[in-house]
Amino acid sequence: MNPYLAYQIVHDELMLDGNARLNLATFVTTWMEPQAKLLYSETYDKNMIDKDEYPSTAEIEMRCSNMLARLYHAPGAIQATGCSTTGSSEAAMLGGLALKRRWQHKRKAAGKPADKPNMVMGINVQVCWEKFCNYWDVEMRVVPMEGNRFHLTGEEAVKLCDENTIGVVGVLGSTFDGSYEPIKQICGALDVFQKKTGIDIPVHVDAASGGMIAPFLDKDLEWDFRLPRVASINTSGHKYGLVYPGVGWVIWRDAKALPEDLIFYVNYLGGNMPTFALNFSRPGAQIALQYYNFLRLGFDGYTKIQQYARDVATYLSGELEKLGMFELITKGDELPVFAFKLKANVKNYTVFDVSHVLRTRGWLMPAYTFPKNRTDLAVLRIVVRRGFTHDLADMLIADIKRILPYLEKQPAPVHDAKSVKTFHH
Repeated sequence: MNPYLAYQIVHDELMLDGNARLNLATFVTTWMEPQAKLLYSETYDKNMIDKDEYPSTAEIEMRCSNMLARLYHAPGAIQATGCSTTGSSEAAMLGGLALKRRWQHKRKAAGKPADKPNMVMGINVQVCWEKFCNYWDVEMRVVPMEGNRFHLTGEEAVKLCDENTIGVVGVLGSTFDGSYEPIKQICGALDVFQKKTGIDIPVHVDAASGGMIAPFLDKDLEWDFRLPRVASINTSGHKYGLVYPGVGWVIWRDAKALPEDLIFYVNYLGGNMPTFALNFSRPGAQIALQYYNFLRLGFDGYTKIQQYARDVATYLSGELEKLGMFELITKGDELPVFAFKLKANVKNYTVFDVSHVLRTRGWLMPAYTFPKNRTDLAVLRIVVRRGFTHDLADMLIADIKRILPYLEKQPAPVHDAKSVKTFHH
């Protein structure tokens, strides 16, 4: 086929996609500067795994890892123990694998069985943790939601811990409502648990989103390697790291936290190279873009961008609350993400109706129910990320005001969780 014709066919097909700027569902970066786009076009052919052929790309990866290790207060962070991944899901799984292997080594050294590992987490975790436990035969011990408690607490976590617990997962920024889990409090509860039982349980922090928010906006919040119980942290470069998809990062406290027998060495690409990853070949362009952002923005630049996002989120949540029919679950004052529901007196339309009608204006606003024990709670969620401005926030409010009279005329709800396509991720 003629290349121009092939291009036109694919281009026309892609025009049916939604407008990324109006996508309020995704956490993933949809805008970068023109210079970053140019850099992307110059590096798309680089294979991250081949460090012998692309030594500068490998060096850039290590610099980024070192920067993140220092950002997260890793001891001796001049040389980080960490790597890039294809996304935060892979990074989380690598963190989980290290916890499982450390636990297995410890059990075998003590002459104890190591065939029934479990991991404790809140039911609000991202689906990658369900995959990890399923794929690697780890019992997933889940703390359900109860009442207005929508995520994990230390008190609830220790109730499920025992000598077979390989680790507890704390989430810095829940995808359900944008809130931080109390990582310091969870670690403190595990400290008390260890004093009572002698069982030492590490913590992995899933900071897919919050890992690129809290260090800049919540400097006094202790959630990272300042807490001795935190063994590893994952974050998404392609979320609030401000890079196009897909790149993630995983950082360990130190080399002792990553068992050596998980690292493979290959020499058939030209050098004897270590690798610890679920994937092999993967693009190096996003690592270059991450380094570009770190150089371009620096600490102060990230602080300004993330503060702007939080300001837009809290402004938007406040304006929605003023409309009278919505009730906030969160305000966007942790992650620049918030969830809200319809008040109990609204009977003739649902959050799914709101989501559906907003699509006629181009907005993709996810509507979904919370998980087990709170499936009665149906919410809308808004993710504010780079490129979503105060002007767009005002446009969204105006469109919501525009559709409300239409919805209020409905005699009864039209859409529910089964009948409308949602975009919770």
